[in-house]
Parts: sequence; structure tokens; C-alpha cells
Amino acid sequence: MNYSSDNANQGSGLEPNILTDSESNWVNDDTDDTQEKVSASTSNSTIIRPLSLSKVKQSSTLVIVETAFLSSACSLIWLINYYFPLGPFLKILFPIPIALIYLRWGYRAAWMGALVSGLLLTVLMGPTRSIVFLMPYGLMGVQLGCCWRYGSSWLFSMVTGALIGTFGFFFRFWLFSILLGEDLWQYMTTQITELAQWLFIKLGILSQPSFYLIQLLTIGLVVFNSLIYMSAVHLVAVLILDKLGNPIPQPPRWIQRILDYK
Repeated sequence: MNYSSDNANQGSGLEPNILTDSESNWVNDDTDDTQEKVSASTSNSTIIRPLSLSKVKQSSTLVIVETAFLSSACSLIWLINYYFPLGPFLKILFPIPIALIYLRWGYRAAWMGALVSGLLLTVLMGPTRSIVFLMPYGLMGVQLGCCWRYGSSWLFSMVTGALIGTFGFFFRFWLFSILLGEDLWQYMTTQITELAQWLFIKLGILSQPSFYLIQLLTIGLVVFNSLIYMSAVHLVAVLILDKLGNPIPQPPRWIQRILDYK
């Protein structure tokens, strides 16, 4: 009886040992699987991270290269137009490279391109010409790029660009008047007065144009000139930037019919 009870006790003592061994083996298997999964995930993450970093480096390098190239092209156009003026043809292209930088890479790259163009013109032509380029053409390029990227209408972009061009015109008059020591605005007012008197004679008006009328006529001609310039810039940009894969908002329907634009 004692022998059977001892065997029973021994058997009952062996069963827990066998269960604990099997359970311990099952836990070890799970830990091995989890370690393999963790090692695989870490190896995958180490593979993905260098790829993402390389893509970021490539995109940042492309931004720098394109910004430098378009900035130098903008400065070169200004330089050629200054020494070999070809009328209004090259002048129309002044803000387009900066606007293209904005369309491709955003406002930060556009401001960087405008500043690089100004610094390059400072080295080549002096600070005065670089300031005259930045105001209004550098600022106008950023404004046009912003309007075109966010899909603004032609009317809004042309009006805001004309305001910037008008402000730049008066800024240049003020700057050159200080540098030359003469009042260039008075000279322009004299020319507009002669034009107004000629118009009064042709229209049969027997009176002298007033001072305020002369000033309003002068400002109106400057604004009208800026609007004509902005319309020419838009027409050239819609033809050039579409070919480069960076289209601007579509022109009005009557312009589409004239240009046969689709």
C-alpha cells in the first residue's frame, strides 16, 4: 500500500514537471519568433530610412540647382537687356523665371531666387541696378508665382502686378532723383503738361489744364502702362510655362479664342 501511494505521489510529482517543461518550451518559441520579427522590422526600417533620406537629399539638391539656374538666367536677361536693349521683348521675361521657381518649389525658393539674382547683379552691375531689378521685377515675380500657383484669376494677378509695377516706377523715380540731384518728377510733369495742352487744342477746349489734372493724368498713364506690361507678361507666360509643364490659370475666353488656346 505504501509502495502504491509512493508511486502515485511520484507520478503526480512528475506531471507538473512535464507541463512546466512544455510550457517553458512554448514560451521560448514565442520569444524566438518575436525576436525574429523585431530583428526583421529593424532591418526593414534601416533599409527604408536611408532611402527616404536619399530622396530628401535629392529633392533639396534639385531645389538648389534649379533655383540657382533660374536666378542666373533672370540676371542674364537683365544684363543683356541693359547693354543690348531689344525693346520690350526681353523686358517681358524679367519676372517669369522667379515666378517659375515659385510654381515649382514654393515661396521660400522664390524669395531665395530673387535675392540671389539681386546679389549677382550687385556683383556684375553695382547695387543701384540690383535694387532697380528687385523693385519691382523681383517682387513681381514672387507675386505672379503666388497668384498662378493658387489659381487666381488673370484680373486679380494683373491688377496686383500693375500696382507693384506702379509703385516700382515711382520708387525708381525717387531713387534716381536722389542719385542725380534733380527732380525727375518735375520733368515728367512738364512733358505730360505739353501733352495735355495738345489734347485740349485738338479737342477745342479753350482752357489750361489744372495742376491736379496733370498729376492724375500722369499717374493714370503710369498705371495704364503697368497694366499693358502685365497683360504682355501673362500672354508670354501662358505660352512658355505650358511647354515647361507648369501651366498657369487659363486666360479669359476671348483671349483663348484669339490665341486658339485649349
